[in-house]
This record gives sequence, structure tokens and C-alpha cells, in this order.
Amino acid sequence: PERLGRILQHAARLLRGHTPALLEANTRDIEAMPASSPMLDRLRLTPERIGSIASDMEAVSHLRSPQGEELARWTRPNGMTITKVQVPLGLVAIIYESRPNVTSDAAALAVKSGNVCMLRSGREAYRSCRAIVGALKDGITAAGGDADIVNIVEDTSHQSANDIMQARGLVDLLIPRGGAGLIRACVENAAVPCIETGTGICHVYVDAAADLEKAVRIITNAKTSRPSVCNAEEVCLVHVAVADKFLPMLRRALVDARIAAGQQPVELRLDRRAAALIDGTPAADTDFDTEFLDYILAVAVVDSLDDAIAHIAAHSTHHSDCIVTEDAAAARQFTRQVDSAAVYVNASTRFTDGFEFGLGAEIGISTQKMHARGPMGLEELTSSKYIVYGTGQIRT
Repeated sequence: PERLGRILQHAARLLRGHTPALLEANTRDIEAMPASSPMLDRLRLTPERIGSIASDMEAVSHLRSPQGEELARWTRPNGMTITKVQVPLGLVAIIYESRPNVTSDAAALAVKSGNVCMLRSGREAYRSCRAIVGALKDGITAAGGDADIVNIVEDTSHQSANDIMQARGLVDLLIPRGGAGLIRACVENAAVPCIETGTGICHVYVDAAADLEKAVRIITNAKTSRPSVCNAEEVCLVHVAVADKFLPMLRRALVDARIAAGQQPVELRLDRRAAALIDGTPAADTDFDTEFLDYILAVAVVDSLDDAIAHIAAHSTHHSDCIVTEDAAAARQFTRQVDSAAVYVNASTRFTDGFEFGLGAEIGISTQKMHARGPMGLEELTSSKYIVYGTGQIRT
């Protein structure tokens, strides 16, 4: 484990040293994208973002590696000693789209947990991701490691993704990171073990007992800090008792104040009851089932906490959902009954992130319930095995 940490520290240094080459490759990716694409923010690298990527790798390098950790030990009446230890999964494959930072996060976590990492990026980010992998390989080699513990698939066609999905006996775990179409294709078609990572239709519910100023701050952050990521808010639910006061406050913050500041306003897509209180775009039925990844927010008025929870159950992707309330009983009910990977009380959904959770980074955010759920760090990239010590025992 200590050697794995040193490898990551060398890789982080080489990543910083390759900043000009990374920016050049990223510029070529950016130029190939439509100027209006909401994916540009995900794709774009800057010297600051590269520095942050390297810092995240260094943070992972200092984490305790779970590899080889003894989870339990006991002795049976016949004298056998049984230990349960954590072991790497093996070859972890990640299929992802326009997020160059996924390249380094996935590689860092895979390496630190003792796994081999195979990356298959989307076509739109391939130059950037290949440049990052090149820098990481140089760092791994400089630290005396095997550069082939981190690899990138050169073929970005659909066929290469299909080949990975069918690579039984070679791929030990497949993690898709991207839009709903990619995740659905992997979950439905993969013959290898696959983690269902989340599209994020994340909700913030403003309760009757909410501090409304606090709610405005939380929603502004959850919607506008980085609207193109999966933990950004997509739906706002407002209790009818506070809707007439709160919704004008929300519009002033997300529309009027942003226009005055020269920022892109949020398009509010309003259900019938919300539209009776503020101006906006009439919401279509599909708007409450859409991951916009843009400056768009669906807004609905509900009659009760129970109705808010029922709405979330019907429309959530089980990623991250929040209640804003000063009522402890309402908070307890919400956290018990909302079935999502991360449930918040009075905090932005944007915190659903491996770094923010203290995991160093994340290889994906799982919205399923088996093996791993929520941000996946080092622990989630291991399995376990039993080691049994005997003195000649046989079973009768």
C-alpha cells in the first residue's frame, strides 16, 4: 500500500508537469464541440482544474488502502482459524463520457486499491483523457511501477463499449459514468458485473417549516454552481403553506438577480399551481422526469410532506434528495422514507461527491443497493475472501 501511494504522488507531479500538453489536447476537444453545448463545462480543463485533479490524486495517495486489511478473525471448535480479508476486484473498467477528471479519479482509486484500471472515454473527450493517461503512465514508470496498471481504450466506437460489456473472464467490474442512455445500455447489456451509477434527478423540498432564506441559498447552490453534473438539483418542491412567499424569493434569486449580475438565468418550468404565483415556463409532464444538466429547474407545489415524499418516489433516480426544514420530526420522516443514495437535511445536493464525503475522490456514484451505494471510493473497489488455517482437519 505504501508503494501504491508513492506511485500516485509521482503521477500527480507528472500530471502538473504535463499541463501545457493537457491544455493543448483539451483545446482540440473543445473546438470539436458545439459552442452552445452544456457539456462544455464538464469537458473544459484549465490550469486550476489540472492542479485540482493532481491535488485529488495526492489526497488519495495518503488514504489508507483497504488492500489486505483483515476484516474479521475467529477460531472454530475444531481448531481451524478463519480470517476474512479485503482483496482487489481485479480489472475495473470505466466507460464514461465528457469528464476528463474521471480519468484521473478512476485511475487513482483503482491503483490505490490494488486494481488494474481500463478506461474507455467518450469520443468528445478522448484527446484530453489520452493526454492525462499518458502523464499518469509516465509518473507510474518514474516511480518504478508497471505503466499498464492504467490503460485507455483507443477505439471510442460503440463496438468497443459492447466488447467491454461482454468481456467475461477479463473484466471484473464495469462502472458506467454518463448519461441515462449509456448507463441503461451497460446495465441491460453487460455480461460482466456492472454497477448502476446514477443519472441525477435530484430534488430539494422546501417544507412548511423551512427557513426560506436558507432554502434560497441551498437551491441557488444546488442548481447553479455546476448545473451540468449529476448532483445538481433538477426539481424543486414547495409546500403550499409557504409557496406564495417563497416562490417570488426563488425567482428573484435564480432569474432577476442573475440577469442583473450578467449571469445566465435559470429557466423555471412551473406546474399549474406554481405558475399561478410567479412567471415562468409551463412545465410539461416529462419535465419532472428529466435530468436537464442545464440552467433549467422544474418547480411544483405540494400539499404536504407526504405528497413531497410520494412525488420523489415517483420521479427520483435515487441519487440525492434534500429537505429544507426546521422541524426535526419532518426531517426524520424524510430521511427514513426517501430511498436515495444520499438524503440531505438543510444542505445542498452538490455535496454528493467522493472528495466532499472524505473519500479522496470517487469512481462513480452508485444508485443501486447491492455491493456499493453512493459515492464509490477505495472500500467499494474491493471484495473479500476467507483464509482458513488448519492443522490437518477433515470434515466428517
